[in-house]
Amino acid sequence: MLTVFFLMISILLQFPLLSKSAFLARSIEENADQEECVIKLNDIPGGAKSFELIARFCYGVKIELSPANVVYLRCASEHLEMTEEVAEDNLIAQSEMFLNQVVLRNWKDSLTALDTCDDLLPHAEDLQIVKRCIESLASKATTDPNLFGWPIREHGIMQSPGGSVLWNGISTGARPRNFNADWWYDDASSLSFPMYKRLISTMESRGIRPEIIAGSLTYYAKKYLPGINRRHSMGTVPLTAALSEVEQKNLLEEIDRLLPVQKGIASTNVLLGLLRTAMILKASSTCISNLEKRIGMQLDQATLEDLLLPNFSYTMETLYNVECVHRILDHFLAMDQANGGESPCLDDVMASPSLTPITSVAKLIDGYLAEIAPDINLKLPKFQALASAVPEYARPLDDGLYRAIDIYLKAHSWLSEAEREQLCRLLDCQKLSLEACTHAAQNERLPLRVVVQVLFFEQLQLRTSIAGCLLVSDNLEGSRPLRSGIATSGEAGGWATAVRENQVLKVGMDNMRMRLAELEKECSSMRQEIEKLGGRSSKGGGGGWASRVVPRRLSLKVRSQMCSAQEGSVSEQQRSMSAKLDKLQAKVTKHKKQLAADP
Repeated sequence: MLTVFFLMISILLQFPLLSKSAFLARSIEENADQEECVIKLNDIPGGAKSFELIARFCYGVKIELSPANVVYLRCASEHLEMTEEVAEDNLIAQSEMFLNQVVLRNWKDSLTALDTCDDLLPHAEDLQIVKRCIESLASKATTDPNLFGWPIREHGIMQSPGGSVLWNGISTGARPRNFNADWWYDDASSLSFPMYKRLISTMESRGIRPEIIAGSLTYYAKKYLPGINRRHSMGTVPLTAALSEVEQKNLLEEIDRLLPVQKGIASTNVLLGLLRTAMILKASSTCISNLEKRIGMQLDQATLEDLLLPNFSYTMETLYNVECVHRILDHFLAMDQANGGESPCLDDVMASPSLTPITSVAKLIDGYLAEIAPDINLKLPKFQALASAVPEYARPLDDGLYRAIDIYLKAHSWLSEAEREQLCRLLDCQKLSLEACTHAAQNERLPLRVVVQVLFFEQLQLRTSIAGCLLVSDNLEGSRPLRSGIATSGEAGGWATAVRENQVLKVGMDNMRMRLAELEKECSSMRQEIEKLGGRSSKGGGGGWASRVVPRRLSLKVRSQMCSAQEGSVSEQQRSMSAKLDKLQAKVTKHKKQLAADP
């Protein structure tokens, strides 16, 4: 609010002011017929501060122009019409010369002058002072400061002929430090956002790199949005006075609009910090959607810690915002498909470096599923939808998915058998490692069908490994005479023993597979007998309560004992076969070393 200033000019003191200002001279002339001349200066730019300096100038008191007051004097002198036609070497000419020859040539001075323009709008805008300061700052920010010494040499630091820094003409031995492309971030962040926004737009029009623009916007956001730094160290970014929630919300939405859309120019953890802050401040749906798309473009660069976005909704159904992560994953998959992504085979996934992003995202989502699985409020359809959203070809192994499912089953022990079966259909037992198969075979939380499948494929992996060892042994046996000629009797006998053990193991694997099939048949027949017993007891009806309950308990007990015995037998055979396989591989390695040592 402008204060009303009253200037009472007497006849004896009015001449110095009238001789410099055409506005005051005209005002005095218009009120000459009045007994008391009162001139109201309501709208003078800068108010009392500016008029005091102008009065001193008019009365011949020397004033010192500086970057902090030159814009005030330039705008006020324009308002008072202190031109060269009124008086020679008037204030407009002096302030304009100082502005052009001193302020605009210096980075810090231009920054200070631009900062004062906020109090002098629209006068500073009409005089093109804002535009000239922004153009000066943009030209310096887009130029390598190491070439011209900005901003160090502008502040009087001199160098000796040898290049060392001088202090009072004495060489200090210190070398002038080099500047990176982000040297201006902190200075620019001191501007108000409207001025900063215009500076960034001007830099973009000058062709500055998008990653530099994004870096400056990130610095500005970290300085004025404290929510971004809650889980990340501040580094060199100083905190300022906290803005109100409405101001923070508006600032965040503006930064989202200014951020370049290219992939990778802003770090994923910063984007996730912006998204988390946008959810807290209840930013617009457009802002949140844009941030989700930006994160989805580079989801493979995210970390699990950053992806754990809390749920800020009032319903608080789940601890983490699973729907948001699902949308981010959908954006990533849509971008992958748009870039020509297809469904390659497993060998391509293991061998092609171009598939690394999709496999990294699959690993990240599996880790995320394992983190959110203990939440008792996480419903099965939501967990299953996120797990199934990852393409099958993106997972070379299903170990991570198996771990997440196991944690979910442990935390949700009340799930029915049908729901467990439905959840475990996400697993591909053929893509489980030997360690995961060993754990799953002993996992009581898994349905029986899944355990049987795991046992089958585990034995299939063992058989494949043994077949590979046999193939290697056959090749070594055929090449041995060619390399060493005549083998010693001890080596020949040891090699023959290893071959015989391989054959015995192969036969044992076949027997184990047959035994597993027999166990499956026995379990199936036991189920049929149990169903028949239950059917008969229900048809009899007159046998009383004991006739219905006792067979059921007996059948459950028999079933439990038989299945436990079968699982124990299979596990014991599996451990025995694994131990033999390890011994066999050790022998094969030993013979390879002996063959390599022979001349």
